[in-house]
Amino acid sequence: MWTHEEAIETSATPAQVWKLFADVARWKDWNAGIESIEIHGPFEPGTTFTMQPPGQDAIHSTLLEVRPNESFTDETVVDGTRVLVSHRLVPLASGKTRIIYSTTITGPGAAQLGPMITSDFADVLASLKRLAERR
Repeated sequence: MWTHEEAIETSATPAQVWKLFADVARWKDWNAGIESIEIHGPFEPGTTFTMQPPGQDAIHSTLLEVRPNESFTDETVVDGTRVLVSHRLVPLASGKTRIIYSTTITGPGAAQLGPMITSDFADVLASLKRLAERR
């Protein structure tokens, strides 16, 4: 098993960030690791989405848990390797919001895949923060 956590603080409210999370078709606006994306239903547990990273084959993921303005978790399984990414919004006493991406990877090649999958998370969070704070 391989795990990783990345976080950033923003002046945006959880509701402001949530609007960006729930608008899956626009994830590519703040995530350069997405060339195209399509959600196959509402933003709720059980719904799948197809995401294509630049220059790579499309991957298929499923929303496992969705708690509006709090968190969502998606799962991607490729060749027996399971990638879970939890996206959490934590209101802070300062009035800011901490955005946390927690990743757990199990299965063949987890230790090799982990750093590749999460290498851009700091940049993704910084872009998400900028966009959320503009709204």
